Amino acid sequence: MRAEIEADVLGKEPRGKESGGGITNEECSHPPVAGGNRRRPVRGYASGKEDYLVRLRKIEGQVRGLQKMIESDTWCPDVVIQVASANRALQEVAVGLLSDHLNHCVLSAARNSTSEGEDALLEVASTIRQVMQL
Repeated sequence: MRAEIEADVLGKEPRGKESGGGITNEECSHPPVAGGNRRRPVRGYASGKEDYLVRLRKIEGQVRGLQKMIESDTWCPDVVIQVASANRALQEVAVGLLSDHLNHCVLSAARNSTSEGEDALLEVASTIRQVMQL
């Protein structure tokens, strides 16, 4: 039943547990402990990594522009508008990353077991809670 719901919601063909959806637990694991020699896991955003990097470089440019605005004594409301623009761009990156995580890691965990799926959802809820407190 869950596979049919996923197919309806995600617009994809249902995949059985035996295929695992091509995602391993290793790919969605927590970051390694500092100093560990583990290979880098593939993250949910891996397919869009270059897009994220381009967007973050643009945001970096926006922030450098803000510094120049302050240095040149730009009118306060203009600076505040640009700050809001940079914040919005960062929020869009965060939403994209969270969406990728939900569609990759959380969905994979839910396919593996109910317990893993519940744990992954609790982790996402915690992340959302932290972001909303900003």
